[in-house]
Amino acid sequence: MKKGSKNYGYELIMDLYDCDLEVISSKKKLQEYVNTLCKIIDMKQYGKTLLPYFGLSEAFTKGYSLVQLIETSSITGHFSEAWKTAYINVFTCKTMDEKAAAKFTKEFFGAKKIKARFINR
Repeated sequence: MKKGSKNYGYELIMDLYDCDLEVISSKKKLQEYVNTLCKIIDMKQYGKTLLPYFGLSEAFTKGYSLVQLIETSSITGHFSEAWKTAYINVFTCKTMDEKAAAKFTKEFFGAKKIKARFINR
């Protein structure tokens, strides 16, 4: 960032590989994930979590997606059952413990590998 510029927010981008299929294909577990993650990163949920199951035209796109508005922005996620992968973004104007969020996320989904990036916006 240039000197004197302001930071609007932060984004944690997580790609998870070889996830537990039972977890990424369970609406109940995905809701549990969102609820617990919000507690870990101290974010207040705004409204209900959207958890549609769609993408049925292609095997790799079939699965749940999630959108949870939080008072400081949003949490989004997309899950591929065929590839056993998860793609999750947390965007917020409030600081967060990105390492705790990534650690919890990897453990929750039983992922064998995580690629996490944290950027200032």
